[in-house]
Amino acid sequence: MNLFTSRWAPLPVGVREVTEGGLAAGFRAGALSAGIKPSGKLDLALLICDEADCTSAARFTRSGVQAAPVMLTRERCHLGQLRAVVANSGNANAATGHDGYEVAAAMQSAAAAALGVGAHQVAVCSTGVIGVQLDPEPVVAGITECAGQLSAGGEEEFQQAIMTTDAFEKRATIEVALSGGPVRISAQAKGAGMIQPSFATMLCFIETDAKLEDHTAELLLSVTVKRSFDRISVDGQLSTNDTVVLIASGASGVAIDPESDDELRFGEALDGLLRALAIAIVRDGEGAVRVGRVVVHGGSGPHVERVARTVANSPLVKTALHGGDPNWGRIAQAAGMAIPDSAPLPVDISIEGMQVCVAGQELEHDRDALAVRVSGDEIEYTVGLPGEGHQAECFFSDLSPQYISINADYTS
Repeated sequence: MNLFTSRWAPLPVGVREVTEGGLAAGFRAGALSAGIKPSGKLDLALLICDEADCTSAARFTRSGVQAAPVMLTRERCHLGQLRAVVANSGNANAATGHDGYEVAAAMQSAAAAALGVGAHQVAVCSTGVIGVQLDPEPVVAGITECAGQLSAGGEEEFQQAIMTTDAFEKRATIEVALSGGPVRISAQAKGAGMIQPSFATMLCFIETDAKLEDHTAELLLSVTVKRSFDRISVDGQLSTNDTVVLIASGASGVAIDPESDDELRFGEALDGLLRALAIAIVRDGEGAVRVGRVVVHGGSGPHVERVARTVANSPLVKTALHGGDPNWGRIAQAAGMAIPDSAPLPVDISIEGMQVCVAGQELEHDRDALAVRVSGDEIEYTVGLPGEGHQAECFFSDLSPQYISINADYTS
C-alpha cells in the first residue's frame, strides 16, 4: 500500500517505501476477535519485541479525562523499556473508574505472563466507546490465545484489530540507508474522529530495527509527534485514549549515534512517516471528502498558533472546504476570532497560491480560476499576520453530512 500520496508529506530523500510491508526485524504481532465488537471483527491485538535490550518512548493524550489504560501505562510502565503492546478496539475503557483501571491491569498482567516479559514492559491501549465497562474475562483469555499466534507478518491483522470507524488501514514500512547499513521503520495507526491538534484520537505503534539510545528515542518521538499528530484536526475534540509508542529492537545491528548524520537521516525518515500517517487520519475523517492545510505566519508565536488552530477547527471553514467554496471571508472571521480586541487586524489571505485578501481587504482576483483550484482533494490556505519570525500549520478535514450520521448513530 502507498502511504505517501499527499503533496504535504512526500517520501523523504534516501527513503524507500517497502511495498510488501512487514514489521521491522525483531518484532512479531497478531490479533483475534475477543467478542468486544458485536460485528465479530478483530478487536484484540498484541505486539512483542523479541530483543530484550530494546529501547522505547511513548506519548499520551493531555486530556483531563484519561482512559484507564493511559493512566496505567503512564503510572506502571518504564516508558524507556517497553517491549510489548496489548490493545483492544470497540471499548475505550474510559470514564470507568477503579473497575476500569483493574481491567487494564489485568490486560497488562495477562500479556506479560503470556509473552514472558515484565508487566512494566507492557503498554496497554484501548479505543472505542467511552463510559462502558470492559469485560475482562474474554479479553484475558484472548490475550493468552493470541500470544501463541504472533508472527513477523502479523502487522495487517494487528492493524485491523485497532480500527474503529476507520475507513481504511493506515500502516507502512520504510527503509532508510544509514552509514552502517539499512534500517527499517514500520508503523500502524488508527483514527478518524474525535481528532484535535494536541493531539488526535488515535493510536500509533512504531517499530524499528535500528539500535537507539533511550534518550535518542525520546527526543526523536517528541519532535516528530509535534510535527505530525499534534498538527491535525477532524472535529476539534481531544480524546481520552491517545497513545503513540516507539520501540527500537536494534535487531539490524545498526546503531544510531546521538547528534550524528545518521540520527538526522533517521529522524527525517521517521518525521516523514508520521506526517504521512497523520494526514491519512485527516483524510479518513469520518465522512471527509477534502483535506485542508492552513499555514499561518507572523510576529507573535501565540497569535500564529491560535489562528492556525481556530481556522482548522472552524465549522464554517470546514463546510466551505467540503463544498469546494472559496469563501475566504470565513478564514478572516476565524483569524479575528482567534485574536479578539485586535481590530483592525491587517490579515493577508491566500488560497492555493492565489492572494485574495491584503491587509484585511479583498484583493481583486479571478474567482473562476479560484473555484477550479479549490475543487481538488487537497486545499492550502495561507494566512499572514503582522510581523515575521513565527509559523504554524494545521491539517484538517472538511465537515460533511456523513460525519453527523456516523456520530449520531455511534452507540446505536
